[in-house]
Amino acid sequence: MSKAIALGKHVTGPSGGLTILERLDLEILPGEAVAILGASGSGKSTLLGLLAGLDRSSTGEVWLCGERVDDLDEDGRAALRSGRVGFVFQNFQLLTTLTARENVLLPLELTGTRDAAQRADEALERVGLTARAGHYPRQLSGGEQQRVAIARAYAPRPEVLFADEPTGNLDQVTGEQIIDLLLDLRSEAGAALVLVTHDPRLAERCDRRLHMRAGHLEAGA
Repeated sequence: MSKAIALGKHVTGPSGGLTILERLDLEILPGEAVAILGASGSGKSTLLGLLAGLDRSSTGEVWLCGERVDDLDEDGRAALRSGRVGFVFQNFQLLTTLTARENVLLPLELTGTRDAAQRADEALERVGLTARAGHYPRQLSGGEQQRVAIARAYAPRPEVLFADEPTGNLDQVTGEQIIDLLLDLRSEAGAALVLVTHDPRLAERCDRRLHMRAGHLEAGA
């Protein structure tokens, strides 16, 4: 699904060069759920962006859905992700001028999915939001907005889903519901799930836990 070989990310800041990731190796298997944990600033979100083809590495290789991301320009990476890669973020990233249904429908229409309307409705039903389909993000609670974001991510039936702190802005009860939903949909869709989290409840329910320390990954218990 996604693989990194000797992956490195180096940036230049006001104080000079900074190494974020150093010769990191990782392979995500089909259908696997992997949690990446670590302190703030340890490079977790940077790694997620590289694995998803949202950013380019400084050194090494990244493979996504069987293709080498490093060989592609920005348009090529976007085409590779389209319909095959889903995203869920801490701050939901819903379009405020679109209803819940329209937010789920938009990426399906952009990829030319013929049964886009049906898929959008089914996804909203699966996350329990059929009755809220016509509501705008500002009319929804945080948990409901995250459900819309999950429906949007899963509606195209992706091969792999990347989630960056998906429960970070939610209370404990709502966070538990989102955890259940993410893992249930991952099982139903057979998609790999790669997530960055500080939430030990979410990490414990994944197949594998990795800890980011000083630009390297270490296996967790």
